[in-house]
Amino acid sequence: MILLRHGKSTANGSGVLAGRTPKVGLDDTGRAQAAALVERLAPVPLAELVVSPMLRCRQTVAKLAEARGLDKVKEPGLSEVDYGEWTGRALKDLVKEPLWRVVQAHPSAAVFPGGEGLAEMQARSVAAVRAHDARITEKYGENAVWLLCSHGDVIKAILADALGQHLDSFQRIVVDPASVSVVRYTETRPFVLRVNDNGGDLAGIAPPPAKAKAKRGKGKPSSDAVVGGTTGA
Repeated sequence: MILLRHGKSTANGSGVLAGRTPKVGLDDTGRAQAAALVERLAPVPLAELVVSPMLRCRQTVAKLAEARGLDKVKEPGLSEVDYGEWTGRALKDLVKEPLWRVVQAHPSAAVFPGGEGLAEMQARSVAAVRAHDARITEKYGENAVWLLCSHGDVIKAILADALGQHLDSFQRIVVDPASVSVVRYTETRPFVLRVNDNGGDLAGIAPPPAKAKAKRGKGKPSSDAVVGGTTGA
Protein backbone atom coordinates (compact mmCIF):
# COMPACT_ATOMS: atom_id res chain seq x y z
CA MET A 1 0.00 0.00 0.00
CA ILE A 2 1.41 3.35 -1.09
CA LEU A 3 0.37 6.27 1.11
CA LEU A 4 0.61 9.45 -0.93
CA ARG A 5 0.00 12.81 0.66
CA HIS A 6 -1.66 15.27 -1.69
CA GLY A 7 0.55 17.82 -3.42
CA LYS A 8 1.11 21.31 -2.03
CA SER A 9 -2.23 23.11 -1.86
CA THR A 10 -3.27 26.74 -1.90
CA ALA A 11 -3.77 26.46 1.87
CA ASN A 12 -0.34 24.99 2.69
CA GLY A 13 1.83 27.79 3.99
CA SER A 14 -1.08 30.24 4.16
CA GLY A 15 -1.11 30.23 7.94
CA VAL A 16 -4.71 29.00 7.99
CA LEU A 17 -6.04 25.56 8.99
CA ALA A 18 -8.00 24.62 5.87
CA GLY A 19 -9.35 21.27 7.06
CA ARG A 20 -12.46 20.37 5.10
CA THR A 21 -12.95 23.84 3.60
CA PRO A 22 -14.44 23.23 0.13
CA LYS A 23 -12.55 23.92 -3.11
CA VAL A 24 -9.04 24.00 -1.64
CA GLY A 25 -7.00 22.80 -4.62
CA LEU A 26 -3.36 22.44 -5.61
CA ASP A 27 -1.14 25.46 -6.18
CA ASP A 28 1.47 25.64 -8.98
CA THR A 29 3.96 23.57 -6.99
CA GLY A 30 1.31 20.99 -6.19
CA ARG A 31 0.29 20.70 -9.83
CA ALA A 32 3.91 20.10 -10.80
CA GLN A 33 4.21 17.44 -8.09
CA ALA A 34 1.05 15.75 -9.39
CA ALA A 35 2.37 15.74 -12.96
CA ALA A 36 5.70 14.26 -11.80
CA LEU A 37 3.91 11.30 -10.20
CA VAL A 38 3.27 9.73 -13.60
CA GLU A 39 6.98 9.21 -14.27
CA ARG A 40 7.90 8.78 -10.61
CA LEU A 41 5.58 5.79 -10.23
CA ALA A 42 6.12 4.43 -13.75
CA PRO A 43 8.02 1.30 -12.53
CA VAL A 44 5.28 0.42 -10.03
CA PRO A 45 2.22 -1.63 -11.09
CA LEU A 46 -0.94 -0.21 -9.52
CA ALA A 47 -4.13 -2.21 -9.05
CA GLU A 48 -6.30 0.65 -7.76
CA LEU A 49 -6.29 4.29 -6.66
CA VAL A 50 -8.23 5.08 -3.47
CA VAL A 51 -8.59 8.76 -2.62
CA SER A 52 -9.95 11.13 -0.03
CA PRO A 53 -13.00 12.99 -1.41
CA MET A 54 -11.22 16.34 -0.93
CA LEU A 55 -10.44 18.26 -4.13
CA ARG A 56 -6.69 18.50 -3.52
CA CYS A 57 -6.39 14.70 -3.32
CA ARG A 58 -8.47 14.11 -6.45
CA GLN A 59 -6.34 16.65 -8.33
CA THR A 60 -3.11 15.01 -7.11
CA VAL A 61 -3.92 11.64 -8.69
CA ALA A 62 -5.82 12.91 -11.75
CA LYS A 63 -2.94 12.65 -14.24
CA LEU A 64 -1.78 9.35 -12.74
CA ALA A 65 -5.29 7.91 -13.06
CA GLU A 66 -5.49 9.07 -16.67
CA ALA A 67 -2.08 7.61 -17.53
CA ARG A 68 -2.94 4.23 -15.97
CA GLY A 69 -6.56 4.10 -17.11
CA LEU A 70 -7.69 3.70 -13.50
CA ASP A 71 -10.77 5.07 -11.76
CA LYS A 72 -10.43 7.05 -8.54
CA VAL A 73 -12.22 5.20 -5.73
CA LYS A 74 -13.43 7.85 -3.27
CA GLU A 75 -13.17 6.82 0.37
CA PRO A 76 -14.74 9.09 3.03
CA GLY A 77 -12.79 7.23 5.71
CA LEU A 78 -9.60 8.79 4.32
CA SER A 79 -10.92 12.37 4.34
CA GLU A 80 -9.19 15.22 6.13
CA VAL A 81 -9.61 15.62 9.88
CA ASP A 82 -12.86 17.37 10.76
CA TYR A 83 -11.41 20.29 12.70
CA GLY A 84 -14.86 21.70 13.43
CA GLU A 85 -14.72 25.26 14.76
CA TRP A 86 -10.96 25.36 14.16
CA THR A 87 -11.51 25.15 10.39
CA GLY A 88 -10.46 28.31 8.57
CA ARG A 89 -8.81 29.88 11.62
CA ALA A 90 -5.30 31.31 11.60
CA LEU A 91 -2.63 29.04 13.10
CA LYS A 92 -1.14 32.02 14.98
CA ASP A 93 -4.42 32.22 16.89
CA LEU A 94 -4.86 28.49 17.36
CA VAL A 95 -1.47 28.12 19.08
CA LYS A 96 -2.90 30.22 21.93
CA GLU A 97 -5.74 27.75 22.54
CA PRO A 98 -5.30 25.28 25.45
CA LEU A 99 -6.26 22.46 23.06
CA TRP A 100 -3.18 23.18 20.95
CA ARG A 101 -0.89 21.75 23.64
CA VAL A 102 -3.10 18.68 23.88
CA VAL A 103 -2.83 18.15 20.12
CA GLN A 104 0.96 18.38 20.42
CA ALA A 105 1.58 16.35 23.58
CA HIS A 106 -1.45 14.07 24.01
CA PRO A 107 -3.23 13.87 20.64
CA SER A 108 -5.25 10.79 21.55
CA ALA A 109 -7.21 13.03 23.95
CA ALA A 110 -7.71 15.87 21.45
CA VAL A 111 -11.28 16.46 20.27
CA PHE A 112 -11.86 19.52 18.11
CA PRO A 113 -14.87 21.64 19.12
CA GLY A 114 -17.72 20.87 16.76
CA GLY A 115 -15.52 18.32 14.95
CA GLU A 116 -13.93 14.94 15.58
CA GLY A 117 -11.21 13.61 17.83
CA LEU A 118 -7.84 12.51 16.50
CA ALA A 119 -8.41 9.04 17.98
CA GLU A 120 -11.71 8.87 16.08
CA MET A 121 -9.89 9.91 12.90
CA GLN A 122 -7.30 7.18 13.36
CA ALA A 123 -9.95 4.53 13.96
CA ARG A 124 -11.94 5.36 10.81
CA SER A 125 -8.86 5.76 8.58
CA VAL A 126 -7.19 2.52 9.72
CA ALA A 127 -10.49 0.65 9.33
CA ALA A 128 -10.84 2.00 5.78
CA VAL A 129 -7.27 1.07 4.87
CA ARG A 130 -7.56 -2.45 6.25
CA ALA A 131 -10.85 -3.03 4.44
CA HIS A 132 -9.48 -1.83 1.09
CA ASP A 133 -6.25 -3.79 1.50
CA ALA A 134 -8.18 -7.01 2.21
CA ARG A 135 -10.53 -6.38 -0.71
CA ILE A 136 -7.74 -5.60 -3.17
CA THR A 137 -5.68 -8.59 -2.04
CA GLU A 138 -8.68 -10.86 -2.50
CA LYS A 139 -9.38 -9.41 -5.96
CA TYR A 140 -5.86 -9.05 -7.39
CA GLY A 141 -3.66 -11.34 -5.29
CA GLU A 142 -1.01 -11.05 -2.58
CA ASN A 143 1.42 -9.05 -4.74
CA ALA A 144 -1.08 -6.33 -5.67
CA VAL A 145 0.12 -2.78 -5.10
CA TRP A 146 -2.43 -0.05 -4.54
CA LEU A 147 -2.19 3.64 -3.78
CA LEU A 148 -4.17 5.84 -1.46
CA CYS A 149 -4.03 9.62 -1.52
CA SER A 150 -4.91 11.36 1.71
CA HIS A 151 -3.84 14.06 4.16
CA GLY A 152 -0.90 14.62 6.49
CA ASP A 153 -2.44 13.80 9.87
CA VAL A 154 -4.43 10.91 8.40
CA ILE A 155 -1.34 9.30 6.89
CA LYS A 156 0.64 9.89 10.08
CA ALA A 157 -2.10 8.15 12.08
CA ILE A 158 -2.09 5.15 9.70
CA LEU A 159 1.70 4.93 9.91
CA ALA A 160 1.63 5.13 13.71
CA ASP A 161 -0.78 2.19 13.77
CA ALA A 162 1.41 0.21 11.35
CA LEU A 163 4.49 0.95 13.47
CA GLY A 164 2.72 -0.19 16.64
CA GLN A 165 3.07 3.30 18.11
CA HIS A 166 0.53 4.92 20.37
CA LEU A 167 -1.28 7.81 18.72
CA ASP A 168 0.36 10.10 21.27
CA SER A 169 3.65 9.53 19.37
CA PHE A 170 2.30 10.27 15.91
CA GLN A 171 3.57 13.85 15.94
CA ARG A 172 7.08 12.39 15.66
CA ILE A 173 6.29 11.29 12.09
CA VAL A 174 6.81 13.75 9.22
CA VAL A 175 4.76 13.49 6.01
CA ASP A 176 5.48 16.19 3.42
CA PRO A 177 3.19 17.17 0.52
CA ALA A 178 3.51 14.66 -2.36
CA SER A 179 5.64 12.34 -0.21
CA VAL A 180 5.29 8.57 -0.43
CA SER A 181 5.18 6.10 2.45
CA VAL A 182 4.73 2.36 1.98
CA VAL A 183 3.17 -0.30 4.22
CA ARG A 184 2.77 -4.01 3.55
CA TYR A 185 0.14 -5.82 5.63
CA THR A 186 0.56 -9.51 6.51
CA GLU A 187 -1.36 -11.93 8.72
CA THR A 188 0.82 -11.20 11.75
CA ARG A 189 1.96 -7.61 11.40
CA PRO A 190 2.37 -4.69 9.03
CA PHE A 191 5.81 -3.88 7.63
CA VAL A 192 6.64 -0.19 7.13
CA LEU A 193 8.89 -0.06 4.06
CA ARG A 194 9.20 3.68 3.48
CA VAL A 195 8.24 6.90 5.25
CA ASN A 196 8.11 10.43 3.80
CA ASP A 197 10.00 9.46 0.63
CA ASN A 198 10.44 12.52 -1.59
CA GLY A 199 12.87 10.89 -4.03
CA GLY A 200 12.37 9.87 -7.63
CA ASP A 201 13.28 6.16 -7.71
CA LEU A 202 10.31 4.16 -6.43
CA ALA A 203 11.00 0.96 -8.39
CA GLY A 204 11.76 -0.88 -5.14
CA ILE A 205 8.15 -0.56 -4.03
CA ALA A 206 7.04 -3.24 -6.49
CA PRO A 207 7.19 -6.82 -5.12
CA PRO A 208 9.53 -9.28 -6.90
CA PRO A 209 8.00 -11.09 -9.89
CA ALA A 210 5.94 -14.18 -9.03
CA LYS A 211 8.49 -16.50 -10.69
CA ALA A 212 11.30 -15.15 -8.54
CA LYS A 213 9.27 -15.87 -5.44
CA ALA A 214 8.47 -19.38 -6.65
CA LYS A 215 12.20 -20.15 -7.12
CA ARG A 216 12.75 -19.30 -3.49
CA GLY A 217 9.95 -21.62 -2.52
CA LYS A 218 7.75 -18.86 -1.18
CA GLY A 219 4.02 -18.56 -1.49
CA LYS A 220 2.30 -15.52 -0.10
CA PRO A 221 4.46 -12.89 1.62
CA SER A 222 5.82 -13.99 4.98
CA SER A 223 4.76 -12.34 8.22
CA ASP A 224 8.20 -13.02 9.71
CA ALA A 225 10.73 -10.25 10.10
CA VAL A 226 14.25 -10.88 8.75
CA VAL A 227 16.58 -11.47 11.69
CA GLY A 228 19.60 -9.22 11.34
CA GLY A 229 17.90 -7.02 8.75
CA THR A 230 16.97 -7.36 5.09
CA THR A 231 19.56 -7.68 2.32
CA GLY A 232 17.83 -5.08 0.16
CA ALA A 233 16.86 -7.64 -2.48
